[in-house]
Amino acid sequence: MSIRVLVWNEFRHEKNKPAVQAIYPDGIHQVIAKFLREAGFDVKTATLDEPEHGLTEAALSETDVLIWWGHTAHNEVDDAIVERVQERVLRGMGLIVLHSGHVSKIFRRLMGTTCNLKWRDIGEKERLWIVNPSHPIAAGLGEFIEIPQAEMYGEHFDIPEPDSLVMVSWFEGGEVFRSACCYHRGMGKVFYFRPGHETYPIYHQVEIQQVITNGVRWAAPRQPVTVTFGNVPEMRT
Repeated sequence: MSIRVLVWNEFRHEKNKPAVQAIYPDGIHQVIAKFLREAGFDVKTATLDEPEHGLTEAALSETDVLIWWGHTAHNEVDDAIVERVQERVLRGMGLIVLHSGHVSKIFRRLMGTTCNLKWRDIGEKERLWIVNPSHPIAAGLGEFIEIPQAEMYGEHFDIPEPDSLVMVSWFEGGEVFRSACCYHRGMGKVFYFRPGHETYPIYHQVEIQQVITNGVRWAAPRQPVTVTFGNVPEMRT
């Protein structure tokens, strides 16, 4: 059975910024959905302005991995929907948070910190160094990925210590950043991946597509898990 992926996007910049429309005319979510379908996944999309943000109980029940891209409208995401997504992650659904989703409600809730950082957008070169080449998310990649133009994110990145750190970014301005961070939350896996500023064609880059594809395979639950909580009778041999 194919891994079921739901790609969620604010879908605001593509509607009101010509520079973004030129790169992602149908939305960032559609570009990501396309290469994930080509990789063999069962992919659907959802956006902020749909009823319940497209994240209904039914939609999430049919999702193995949720991909999240947000930037300008984090506060418009309903808290009840955030609670719903968090519960699904704790029960085993994978979550991939991209770029400026670092300050989304769902990522901050799962991390328990501000998830703040330094930033600068002047189109600097970024080099993503693979610091954990044996990790499944690094499969098929070389020693580094070079992005010709990117928005800089710099340390300190206010996140908990990752369970696994897969990549560290270097920028022309001299900053470094923990750019590919893996976590376990409850029975679910969370992967934060930094690149993806909307005014650069980063999600069209083959190596970036490979990272996200690998991330989906890593974050997907391996098998259904049933756990019993609460008061139980004693066990006797």
